[in-house]
Formats: sequence, structure tokens, C-alpha cells
Amino acid sequence: MNARRHTSWLTLALGIKFLLQGGDSDPAWPLPKWSRARPRDVGMDESQLVAARDYALTGGGSGCVIRQGKLAFTWGDPQQRYDLKSTTKSFGAAALGLAVLDGKVRLSDRARAHHPMLGTPPDGSADTGWLDEITILHLATHTAGFDKPGGYVPLLFRPGTAWAYSDGGANWLAECLTLAYRSDLDELLFERIFGPLGIQRTDLVWRKNQYRPDLLDGLKRREFGAGISANVDAMARFGLLWLRGGQWNGAQLLPRGFVQQASTTVPGVPGLPVRKPDEYGSAADHYGLLWWNNADGTLQGVPRDTYWAWGLYESLIVVMPTLDVVVARAGQSWKRTAGADHYEVLKPFFRPIVGAASPKSASGKDPSRSLTPGPGTR
Repeated sequence: MNARRHTSWLTLALGIKFLLQGGDSDPAWPLPKWSRARPRDVGMDESQLVAARDYALTGGGSGCVIRQGKLAFTWGDPQQRYDLKSTTKSFGAAALGLAVLDGKVRLSDRARAHHPMLGTPPDGSADTGWLDEITILHLATHTAGFDKPGGYVPLLFRPGTAWAYSDGGANWLAECLTLAYRSDLDELLFERIFGPLGIQRTDLVWRKNQYRPDLLDGLKRREFGAGISANVDAMARFGLLWLRGGQWNGAQLLPRGFVQQASTTVPGVPGLPVRKPDEYGSAADHYGLLWWNNADGTLQGVPRDTYWAWGLYESLIVVMPTLDVVVARAGQSWKRTAGADHYEVLKPFFRPIVGAASPKSASGKDPSRSLTPGPGTR
């Protein structure tokens, strides 16, 4: 290799390392506590963060903004636990990532190969002939066909032919992984993910299953549809793990490729018809593996690589790789406008954070070069 080519490859490698580590040659980790920084010290405009916080506080609660692995802005009580509802799904994505890493499952696997009773009850689901077609990927993308509630619900359509937000499907996925590991997923995640991140049992609690019997083949049965209560400190730590590609202080806790796959849309899903479009819009175009995303640019002015966990009451873990930002927020719901796009409620929160962290805020440059504008709202 000639010197010029070697230099080019070295520059590329250093650039990739810079991006993966959040632009810091010695990235900060919250071990045991977050390093604190003033917004301006990490290139953020505090007035924009105040605007995001003030909007967040219309629903009360707590929150924090992390940049370069440092706590740059916070409000409320960082130790108060909140019922995160569907944000639990993205914690479930970590269990799925571990199962992929450990070779316990493949996304292409037929779900019934791991859970022979998947889909029953109700007995009528077996009559459709569709249960054997459901894959692990279908369960992780809301395309398996199950109805919304978290209990034993019927199949509404053939797997892979539509998108329907489903706690029931997510809960079947939790059961598949429970049986694959022959272990309580709460114990698995505390051992492999939460513990290394510094999340304590006082920070995060997974309730007893509210929709199905407590035990599955003698194992504790957990939910992915909902069920986790946590504080924003734990939420932010979890978000930082994903921002850093599944890597934590030198250890690869989740496969980097899985993190990349989970954070964007899955081939074959965008364009599928969405059940209840008045409630979920064109959700198939901006949903990955148990994470929401902006891959289709629906949130105009927000980087397209942004993705987030999102539960009832606007519990949010927002990951913005382009801007090296993680945001955690929990509390009560924000006011919605009847008939508005389902992303509309997020814009007054996301956009000031993007503005605060944009290159213009840090260096006076035009932020539009780092952002890919979306097509606007529907």
C-alpha cells in the first residue's frame, strides 16, 4: 500500500472512530456517575434546551440531555421512577439483540420453532393457518398480525402483509426469548446489560405480568408491550449504549450490526398498509426493531438517523447519532391536537434539542448541512 493510500485509510479509520465515540478520543462514561458539563462546553445552546425543557414540563416529570457522554442539561428528579409503558419495547430490543449475539435466535426464525404454543389461545388463530408463518422479525416489527392488547389476542391478517401496533405480538416475542434462554429476562438483562451500565434495582423495576399467567413453563413471564418503570438516569444510560453502537467502556454488549438494524426501517416493511392510520399515520415507514425512527424524514429538520423509544405519557429515550445526543424524558402526556399527525406532539421537544446541538450552535455554521430535511407532515 502506498503512503498516500495508507494516509487516506488512516484518515477514514480515525474519522469512523471519532463518529462512533461521539467525537471524543477518550469518550466519557457515567461510571459511576455522569460527568457534568455546561451546555456551551459541549457545543449546545442553552436557550434552546430551556425551550425543550419548558415544553416537556407542560406534562411535568423529569428529563436530561446527554452530549459527548456528559450530562449537559437536566430537570426534575433524576431518581424518580416512572411507568414507561411502551418504552419497555425498546428495552425488549436489547434482549433480542443478546439472543442474536448468543445465537439463541435468528430474526428469520419461525417463531413457533422457539415457542410451539405461540398464538394460542385463542384457538381460532390456529384455524387461519398463519401461525407457522410468523417469524421473530414479524414479532419485532408489528407485522405478525396480532391485535393490540397484551393478552391472548387473535390474528388480524397474514404475517408480513400489514403493520399493526401490537402489545400482544411483542409479548409473544418476550416469551420466545424466555424459552430460548430458559431464564427470566429481567435477570438476563440485569446481568448482561443493566448491571454493566450501572443501572441498579432501585433505578429500574419490571412488574409482574399483567396480561398472562406469571409463569411460562416454570419461568418468570415478562412483557415487552409494557411493564418497566425506571428513572431518567437509567433511561439515559440505556440510550448511551445504543448511541455508541452497543459498546460500553470497551465491551461490546450488543452487536453493532443489530443496533444499526434496530434503529432504522426493515426492508419490506415501509409501504405496508397501517391499521388505524388515524392513530399511527404511516408508521410502517418509520419503525425499526422495537424502536421508532425518522428514516422517512417525517420529522422535518431532525436528522434522519434519529430514533427513539416511545411510550404512553411521552416517556422517551431519544438517540441522535449525527449530533452525539441522548435525551431521556418521562412524566405525563403532552397536549395533542385532534386530527394531527401522530408525530406532531414530538416536534416542540425534538426541534429545540436539534437546534441546540446543531453545528450552527457550536461553530456558527449552517446546520442544514448535517440535517436531511423531511417531506413535512401528512
